[in-house]
Amino acid sequence: MYIHKEGRTWVTGTLLFYIAVILLFQNYLTFLFWPVVILIGIFFLLVLNFFRNPERRIQDINDSQIYAAADGKIVVIEEVTETEFFNDRRKMVSIFMNPLNVHCNRYPFSGKIIYAKYHPGKYLVAWHPKASTDNERNTVVLERKDGTQVLIRQIAGALARRIVSYAKPGDEVVQGTDLGFIKFGSRVDLYLPLNAEIKVEMNQLVKGNVDVIAQV
Repeated sequence: MYIHKEGRTWVTGTLLFYIAVILLFQNYLTFLFWPVVILIGIFFLLVLNFFRNPERRIQDINDSQIYAAADGKIVVIEEVTETEFFNDRRKMVSIFMNPLNVHCNRYPFSGKIIYAKYHPGKYLVAWHPKASTDNERNTVVLERKDGTQVLIRQIAGALARRIVSYAKPGDEVVQGTDLGFIKFGSRVDLYLPLNAEIKVEMNQLVKGNVDVIAQV
């Protein structure tokens, strides 16, 4: 188990604050001391849990299989019109991440980044129908060697206040490596070709680099 680089400052700062509280107030045996120590300890464990980054290597790289780009629950499977890049019909699969999920986002297949754009926006709850177009979000389009293109959209939720993306147009990326991170709740949408065979169901729990979302 590793701590994601986006969370090292948070984890270190919380731990130092926790230690400082204990050292400064350990001789003050008031009725508030232990409740405060316990509450800060719980907060530290939550921060540690949020920024964890389990090592999950895909044993057999297979770009025809589109892996989950995030941990969470499948909340949308539908055919929609994607208007930012494709301007055509696509199969959309959305993964909702609650605060207890791993929040590292991963590339679902290997390819070249042909588009990457950040959009400021609102902070509607991540499952809101307009979250995909109105919320703060970051869009990345990957192109496989055979020309197949998939759009990945990182979306901030009601608690999220920062989207991190490492994607840069022109970069060649490998399936399963880090795409970015969304801090404190959110969702990831995948826009797939219409011929994609969806391998997941509504409300299914999935893990990045473990569960296959689609075959195309």
